[in-house]
Amino acid sequence: MGRLALFLLTACLSVTAMAADAIKSERKETFGDVTVHYNTFNSTYLLPDVAKAAQLTRSKDQGVINISVIKAGTPMAADVSGTVKDLTSQSYTLNFKQVTEQGAIYYIAQYPVPQQEIRTFNIKVQTGDKINTINFNQELFPGQ
Repeated sequence: MGRLALFLLTACLSVTAMAADAIKSERKETFGDVTVHYNTFNSTYLLPDVAKAAQLTRSKDQGVINISVIKAGTPMAADVSGTVKDLTSQSYTLNFKQVTEQGAIYYIAQYPVPQQEIRTFNIKVQTGDKINTINFNQELFPGQ
């Protein structure tokens, strides 16, 4: 599973490099001493064995959102939930799975990407008794 964490991090960074117009270089929000890193990309960027290990569907019409929570330079567990809304205001619940590996904790979820459009993400990250919210828009493209 260490390979999965490394790949997800690499995928986030390489997707950023390959689609600079569609994805900002570093996406993070800081809430006091907690930093939440987030990124979203098309699931076709995942290698088949990595997608299988993460129990993700690799498809041109499936996106992946990846969240990590860091406190004092150390990954921390959190309760992560959220929704993604399309231009018609149809909302999809993001069902996050926690992936814990050597020195890393990630939260990943999938959502449909049937066509090119801008989506609105609403992510809630609960650490202890604090609930922090991240809202962002992302232009998404179905994969090849």
